[in-house]
Amino acid sequence: MMSMPSQSISTRRLYREIAEQIRARIEAGKFPLGARLPSERELAESFDVSRSSVREALIALEISGYVDVRMGSGIYVCALLPTGEGLRQAEAAAEMAPFELLEARLLVEPECAALAAQHATPEQRAQLAELHRATEWAHQHPAAGQGPLHYDRMFHQAVAQACPNAALASACMHLWDLRERSRMFQRLDDYFVTPAIWQIAWNEHVRIVDAICAGDAVRARHAMAYHINAIMARLREDPEGWVS
Repeated sequence: MMSMPSQSISTRRLYREIAEQIRARIEAGKFPLGARLPSERELAESFDVSRSSVREALIALEISGYVDVRMGSGIYVCALLPTGEGLRQAEAAAEMAPFELLEARLLVEPECAALAAQHATPEQRAQLAELHRATEWAHQHPAAGQGPLHYDRMFHQAVAQACPNAALASACMHLWDLRERSRMFQRLDDYFVTPAIWQIAWNEHVRIVDAICAGDAVRARHAMAYHINAIMARLREDPEGWVS
């Protein structure tokens, strides 16, 4: 595999720095049209960064039109947009990196869950349980009605609404709005979130519902933190066919 000496990477918007360096090499002809890029693992070693940052960079480049991700085969240079324009389009569509959003959720949502456990009304607890049942139905019937992501958002929104701190609840849903506007996050879901993964997430929701309905703030906080940490871990894994 061709070596790829790299400039040092700053910590500011890490995935953008990585994407920009790869883009510059593509536009300079180092990786010509149709060429296969080094694997995600090799790129991470070359830039001395985490594979999740490289993963975000490659997805940004895919959205921008610079590369084509072929599951089970590799990542290939495809038709180029005018210099830098494609990457700017990707950046405008995904202002926040997916893992940044998840890290921010990890700071906010466990506290929402803890406060919800302490203060949720009987009606709010009943609504949360009902939404959880609706989410299970959506997982089992993906072709009918709204998809599981719709109910996933509604579930987390119900937790936020049961929190008596309006500012905290608003911050929680703002992060969800950013997630839904992110084409990078949508592409991550396409590649890494399967029906089996949805089932795992649903089981994690069970623990959140049980803790809130039991009024156990400590358990609710832990269950939500575990859930978001587990999401990040799953998005760092290599699904079958992903080029590692």
